[in-house]
Amino acid sequence: MPGITGKLELEYEGEMRGADTVVQDLIRTAVGKIYDRYFAGVDTEQIELWFNLGGTVKFDDNQPAAAALADLKEIQGLFEKLTTLDVKLSDPAPRLVAAAEFLLEGLVAHRKLSRSEEHGFAAPENTTRKQEKQKMEVDYEDWQRNRRNRRGGLN
Repeated sequence: MPGITGKLELEYEGEMRGADTVVQDLIRTAVGKIYDRYFAGVDTEQIELWFNLGGTVKFDDNQPAAAALADLKEIQGLFEKLTTLDVKLSDPAPRLVAAAEFLLEGLVAHRKLSRSEEHGFAAPENTTRKQEKQKMEVDYEDWQRNRRNRRGGLN
């Protein structure tokens, strides 16, 4: 992501959306398309329900695969859906974790789950149109302020 972000900063300087946001959207779109190749028509309702009932999973980049696997096994119905990736419960922990995380990222890409910056998965956030409008107004105000600062106070 840092390599892509650096290139995008040159292209998107002054845009309302930051390079990080653009990169995250590109990655999310790519994951969503690959996810569709393997999971189109697969019923993930049980997984979504687990999160909607309050379940959360958080990964740490330094966390061993075995620990991540233990957390993922709490998610009802998750590993049964991985058969479309030719992944079995008898596979090594890193393979199981990677496949499960891919499925969860695909659900995020399709907005069926949400993902925090700390690499945690949870139920999707229910934002109202009013909240979205307020966020856009704040983002626009920040963009204008940054633009003025870069240009020495000029618009």
